[in-house]
Amino acid sequence: MPLRHVRTLAAVVSAACLALTATATAHGAGRGAAPEPKALGSNWYAAAPYLMPLDNDPPDAGAVMNATGLKAFQLAFILAPNSGGCTATWDGTSPVSSDTAVAGVISAIRAKGGDVSASIGGYGGTKLGQSCGTPEATAAAYQQAIDKYGLKALDFDLEEPEYENTAAIHNEIGAAKILQQKNPGIYLSITTAGTADGTGWFGKQMLNEAKSQSFTPDNFSIMPFDGGFNGAASQTAALTNFNGILRSTFGWDEATAYAHEGISQMNGRSDTGEYFTQADFQKVLDFATAHHLARFTNWSVNRDRQCSPPDNNGKTSGTCSSVPQGAYDFTAYSVKFAGAASTTARPSIPGGTSGELHAAR
Repeated sequence: MPLRHVRTLAAVVSAACLALTATATAHGAGRGAAPEPKALGSNWYAAAPYLMPLDNDPPDAGAVMNATGLKAFQLAFILAPNSGGCTATWDGTSPVSSDTAVAGVISAIRAKGGDVSASIGGYGGTKLGQSCGTPEATAAAYQQAIDKYGLKALDFDLEEPEYENTAAIHNEIGAAKILQQKNPGIYLSITTAGTADGTGWFGKQMLNEAKSQSFTPDNFSIMPFDGGFNGAASQTAALTNFNGILRSTFGWDEATAYAHEGISQMNGRSDTGEYFTQADFQKVLDFATAHHLARFTNWSVNRDRQCSPPDNNGKTSGTCSSVPQGAYDFTAYSVKFAGAASTTARPSIPGGTSGELHAAR
């Protein structure tokens, strides 16, 4: 999704302001490290919508929390350095090791009782699975971010062009398994492209890689947009089909597959001109809660505000939705999902994950 890496002048100015804020709010943590989070139920990590903290004119996270009751954000994206190498950066340009700007955002969120997950990959840029030679090296790069920010959750956003690279996907899945073992209780999601059939050839190849490595994350999520979708009915049909893929790949029954399945939506107008309104989000939410899906998220909080004019002259934006809306209308559905998921029991998988979504991490 190209809009995931749109930079605007406002974003650059905002990033500079965030750096100053972070310096003032680090509270002596050292090198911009964010404080440890309070215990959050994993239902909040399952509901966390994406937020680009340095790009696409990021809104104030605290204001979003105040307006909606949201407690968790999915910060995007951790990538390899644009100049090459196997160390974690934000957007390929800002080293995690010396970061203060994102640490300041995390500190502000945690000060209000919330937390964050970090998202790895996305569309565009060089992924660590591509630049690091082994699963072990890839995991070590991600561990930098886990240690720096005290992360309790990570999202592996595996899509074009990385998921067409067999070696890179082997490294990413292998790294996720290593991190799961090294960081007990960490919440891990795997996000990939959605199609009308559920997911495409490369998505199925990724699932088979996970099976071959005996790796089970908290969820496998699809993105049913930018692929000829038309409203909620097409998205729930894709989720139903993806459930069948999970069942056939891992040998799960229907309930177990849904309990490890999720959706990542795009609010408003998508890159390819599809439209998803508040009514569509409500219908998908109804499906998700009825089938006890493991995750319900969207791209993105940066876009969860009305354009001027509201339809943005028929264009897609990285900073507004291109549909009529109130501020943070779409984020409100994540809050509803977190509430519905807070007591949802998950079927046990021998040797895999189990438990209840409300269990504190």
